[in-house]
Amino acid sequence: MSNSSSTVPHERFARLREVIATTPNTVRFGLKLVAYPIQFVAFWLAVALPFLYLPLLHGGLRGGQATVFGSLLAVNVAALVIGHGHSSDETENR
Repeated sequence: MSNSSSTVPHERFARLREVIATTPNTVRFGLKLVAYPIQFVAFWLAVALPFLYLPLLHGGLRGGQATVFGSLLAVNVAALVIGHGHSSDETENR
């Protein structure tokens, strides 16, 4: 048994460190790739949903229409929160 050190474990650790160093960027890119379309749809949903209030409010809220109006309002608030950070300027998202 000799006391000479092997370079194989050091090479493996170097590769492992490289993978770990690039993983956060990869994960961040993956999250942006998934989050951008969701945020885009939520933004435009928040813009379009108020137009559905008009027919409900025009006829008055009778029967189950109050529940529909409340649900529509809750979906609109959720879309506003999710789509809040969306920007039409592509350079800000990069």
